[in-house]
Amino acid sequence: MTHDRWSRYIDQGKLYLGVLFLQLGYAFNGVIVKAALNKGLNPCTFSVYRNIAAVIVFGPFAFYFERRMRPQMTLSVFLKIMLLAQLEPVLDQILYYTGMKYTTATFAIAMCNIIPALTFFMAWIFRLEKVNIKQSHSQAKIVGTLVTVGGAMVMTLINGAPIPLPWTGVSRVHQPLAMVAASQDQHIKGAIMITAGCVFWASFFILQAVTLKKYPAQLSLTTLICMMGALQGTVMTLLIEKAKRDIWSINWDAKLFATLYSGIIRSGASYYVSGLIMKVKGPFFVTAFNPFGMVIVVILSSFTLGEQMNVGRIIGASVIVIGLYLIIWGKSKDSGLSDSRNDEAEMIDQETKNQEPDIVPAMIVKEDRDVEASV
Repeated sequence: MTHDRWSRYIDQGKLYLGVLFLQLGYAFNGVIVKAALNKGLNPCTFSVYRNIAAVIVFGPFAFYFERRMRPQMTLSVFLKIMLLAQLEPVLDQILYYTGMKYTTATFAIAMCNIIPALTFFMAWIFRLEKVNIKQSHSQAKIVGTLVTVGGAMVMTLINGAPIPLPWTGVSRVHQPLAMVAASQDQHIKGAIMITAGCVFWASFFILQAVTLKKYPAQLSLTTLICMMGALQGTVMTLLIEKAKRDIWSINWDAKLFATLYSGIIRSGASYYVSGLIMKVKGPFFVTAFNPFGMVIVVILSSFTLGEQMNVGRIIGASVIVIGLYLIIWGKSKDSGLSDSRNDEAEMIDQETKNQEPDIVPAMIVKEDRDVEASV
């Protein structure tokens, strides 16, 4: 095994560690923020404050480490940054966490598994993803996308019977029909908001991949997105909440901890790490490991928040995961074809190098024979 191949394996390992960090950050963020929402955290002001926290933490690093490599700001890049700030730090966060308020952390993080399918579909449209319908791995990605969307619909529309877990205090006592209907209406309302947030989040990944090609300074891009997100979020919060001044108050409690954690890890660090990975593997790879985060949230939220599990949601989440891994299988075949081409090119180069020394002696022998014949 050559040194170049070992280097490729090490680089691949770094990428997988990066997505592992992202999923752990997302999972803990979901549980922490849901606990804060239960205590009255406002999703709009939360979005503003978390982006301010990200700017304060990552701004100095961006200014110092990228002061010599920061590209020149153009109007096109600036407009892309403004749109990026609107998509994820504002629209996605407000919709996603408002939807989480009406549902559960488990449901919200499970619905995030549709993001890879949405990302793949958008990447296909914008030609960031190659698809050949005649090939089996491309067919798997298309079918996986449809299956994932179907699983999301099952999770949204079907609750099913609750699964009693000893530590959640859930029993099989039947609730009044009016209470069940109201709960179902809130659940559907929250699911629609979370789905819309996921669409904006997937759009953010696609636009981020495009923007990084023109503005490859990840820390600076992260800081600018969060800064613009804080400004735009402030305007939107004033429009939505209007005269509610008490929502801007900050105290030393779980809501402040959720804001700081989410700003530093979920906004700042995740934007930066996802940007690094995206430059190498593309936007789909970043979103392909969401089921890992879902498993962590299911375990944590059932213990810490007492969230119950429903049969319909488990079935829907399972269908989503099946669809997701159909897409991942298709992507792995793409990577396999690319790696095989690289290996073939490496073998050809090696054979060429091995053959080059033999050519010169053969030419010398031929010239010596020609000289002897002339004499």
